[in-house]
This record gives sequence, C-alpha cells and structure tokens, in this order.
Amino acid sequence: MIAASVVAIAFLVGSIPFGYLIGRIFYHTDIRAHGSGNVGAMNAMRAMGARGAIATLLLDAGKGYVAALLALHAHDGAVLVAVTAAAAVLGHCYSPWLGWKGGKGVATSVGAIFAISPAAGLVCIAVWLAGVLATRYSSVGSMLANLAAPFALWYLTRNPAYAAYGLFAAIFIAYAHRENIQRLRAGRENGIPFLRRGGTANRT
Repeated sequence: MIAASVVAIAFLVGSIPFGYLIGRIFYHTDIRAHGSGNVGAMNAMRAMGARGAIATLLLDAGKGYVAALLALHAHDGAVLVAVTAAAAVLGHCYSPWLGWKGGKGVATSVGAIFAISPAAGLVCIAVWLAGVLATRYSSVGSMLANLAAPFALWYLTRNPAYAAYGLFAAIFIAYAHRENIQRLRAGRENGIPFLRRGGTANRT
C-alpha cells in the first residue's frame, strides 16, 4: 500500500501543469495556444519569454526530483524509485488536468535522475548542452541527454533498476519526440530562439 501510494502521488505531482499555470496566472495566456501546444519549457519560451521558460523548466524538473526523493525516503528499494520516477514523467506527459496531454517529460526525467544520482544528472545536462550547441536544436539535445541516461546511471550507481529507468526514459522521450524526428529528417525543425539563425522558435 505504501509503494502504491508513493507511485500514485508521484503521478499526481508530475501531472501538475506548471507551464500552463504560469502562463495563465502571470502572463494571462494559454501556453497551449502557442507553438507546439505543449506545456514544456521550450514552448514556454515562445509563449512567455525567458523568465517564464526558466520558471517552467525548474518547476518541471522539481516534480521529478521530489517524486524520486519521496520514493528514496520510503526505503522500499531501487525498484520503487525507478517506478516512481517513471510515474512522474508519465504524469507530466499525460496530465489529467489537461485532457491527458502535457509536455515531453525531459525536465521531469532529468530532475528524477538528479535525485537518484546528482552526478548522472550532471552528465545528462552536459550531453544536452553539447547536443544543443552542436545542432541548435533542443529536441536533439533532449534525446541525446536521455540516451545517455541509462549508461550514466549504470556507471555511477551500478544499480540495474536505476539503469532500467534510464532506458525507459531514453525510449519514451524519443517516442514523445517522434514529430520532432520527422521534422529533423525533413529539414523543417526549428532551433532554439536565441541560438537559431532564422525561423521561429523550437517546437519542442
């Protein structure tokens, strides 16, 4: 019962649509009416600018961090932590408050990884940054960061449950970016606003 409750709480915490709430409360706009229509940090940048995007990013990452930390303090083992982290990501992507829609789970996943292993979280951030600087696409950086997650978690924790969570994150977030992958292949993906040479904001 404790484990089930922790997973359910993690899903509900993950489902809090901070990007939507920040837009409504502080910017009097619906973030879903802009860009890609999702509630993640990159779309927040287009709808609300840098401050709104940073607030969304930190709060979305905080959801994953708090959820995983809650499971760690439950002392029921690494499997519960891994399942709880996955629940938070799924809650973010399929929020019941937004008609089972949401963001793409990148910040929430990295937040959970930071709770599991701060060093692994830093590896993911470094890979994201390298991918973004090399390509100017947030979507590429996001997918590469989560592709690195299972390797970083295994190398730094030697825990198969944590590595399994990293594998889940890599596969699920690649799936969440399937439309971005199609645009990348077609040469129609747009870069991060302050890095791009032209065009509109990234649809990530």
